[in-house]
Amino acid sequence: MKNLLITTDFSDNAWNAIFTALKIYAEVECHFYLLHAYEPTPLNLMGAKSQQRLGAIYDSLSKYSAQELEEVLSYLKTNHKNPKHQFTTLSKPGNLETAVENVIHKNDIDFLIMGTQGATGAKEVFLGSNTVKVLKHIKNIPILTVPTGHNFQNLTQVIFATDYSSPYKKSVLEPILELSKIWKASIEIVHVALEFNLNDNQELHKDVLRERLTGQKYKFSNIPFVINISTSIDEYVCNNNATILSLIRHQHSFWEKVIGEPVVNKIAFHSKIPVLFLPQY
Repeated sequence: MKNLLITTDFSDNAWNAIFTALKIYAEVECHFYLLHAYEPTPLNLMGAKSQQRLGAIYDSLSKYSAQELEEVLSYLKTNHKNPKHQFTTLSKPGNLETAVENVIHKNDIDFLIMGTQGATGAKEVFLGSNTVKVLKHIKNIPILTVPTGHNFQNLTQVIFATDYSSPYKKSVLEPILELSKIWKASIEIVHVALEFNLNDNQELHKDVLRERLTGQKYKFSNIPFVINISTSIDEYVCNNNATILSLIRHQHSFWEKVIGEPVVNKIAFHSKIPVLFLPQY
């Protein structure tokens, strides 16, 4: 049985992440852990000059969290009658990334799923900060981010964006292979670059990738660099009806060092389809 963690703040965006997870793993035996982490906002804390007042704030947040989680659980028990799925709700004080880390260790979580609201400009800092904080903090399990309003129906193609700069451990690719087997989906490996002449190490890593994908339906494609990495990938994904985009987080740190483009952050915010961030071992 797979253990999956889904974070929620009870928004429509969070509900969409839950529904997406239930659809993706409809035919898989899963234990879903639904986590809500709560902490006072800066505005709340401005008036909390005493420990007593702070305690009252946390008590109020705790009650709200427990009540909302109970409503989520009640809805799922009534409307989601999949015998392969079971649910546990978790309410934790403190920041989200720490709560997520603790739940992962305590409950042997295999996969993390989060909603993320698309945003532009200054709003991005506020609307997506929790998602980015978790992405930066949690590096040892796969994380699927689901954009707001995305209506998942089926998984036909997984696009794996890579630059062939590092070896491909079997464990890192397992989430892609698992999803492709569940849905009988194809895998497309895409490389974004100004030029596509690979060095010896890249060719070696590409050969290893071919071995890892033995038995799967896959192909390799090159994507011309347009404006920036994230835009190049986004345009390609939109034009090729991909269902899920995936990437290994550490491989894209290269671009951040060379041209200062925060590839992971941009893709997390602006992708129109779910993004699978593979673990950084």
